[in-house]
Amino acid sequence: MDFDAKKAVDATVKWISDWFQVNGPGCNAIIGISGGKDSSITAALLVQALGKERVIGIMMPNGEQSDMDMALLLINHLGIESHVINIEAAYNGAVKDIESAIGELSKDSLINLAPRLRMATLYAVGQSRNGRVANTCNLSEDWVGYSTRYGDAAGDFSPISSFTTAEIRAMGRVLGVPEVLIEKVPSDGLSGMTDEDKLGFTYEVLDRYIRTGEIEDTKTKERIDMLHERNLFKLRYMDSFKYEGVVVVTLA
Repeated sequence: MDFDAKKAVDATVKWISDWFQVNGPGCNAIIGISGGKDSSITAALLVQALGKERVIGIMMPNGEQSDMDMALLLINHLGIESHVINIEAAYNGAVKDIESAIGELSKDSLINLAPRLRMATLYAVGQSRNGRVANTCNLSEDWVGYSTRYGDAAGDFSPISSFTTAEIRAMGRVLGVPEVLIEKVPSDGLSGMTDEDKLGFTYEVLDRYIRTGEIEDTKTKERIDMLHERNLFKLRYMDSFKYEGVVVVTLA
């Protein structure tokens, strides 16, 4: 797969700059910093496009976070404003109140509640600090629905959603992101498993399939295709009923 990482970085930086000119002149970029490659490389792109004084990084542990040192490494490397907002009290309070109403929450509900609280936190910061919230999902994750709807899948703009994991790593090297962040094993930080353990295949296999259509293992192909088709709704605007008996008048 031929990929010009420098060209991709330059094009993405320009796109971010142009997007802010139209959708938020003078606004800050608000980004959740997890210590993983996607948020690290997205933050580096934002700094290139807007300058470090307009990028605000928010670290949002749910109690203790074992890899907070990675998030701090990125913050210090970029020299951006940052804040730690621990969501543990909000998370525990929400779980308690919901379970008192409906009974025990499922495992997936407990896993996905944290990223949804994090997104609510980012938007609260954004509305208070003249900000626009960055989405940090990549193409490989989006392809198989490996994101939380209205959690990490939300945002005002999405700089890296056209790039696979391998391409993002290459862009990170062009941007000078510390290698330890680029090569950090992808994990959702919620389930205690790596992304690849949960998915049942490697990103290398997935990226190659996305870009070339080539894949050796038929069962893996079937699983990827199933996940892709089952999660396409996450990539669309909310489906809505269009009733033919109602006329919508648009002003010229």
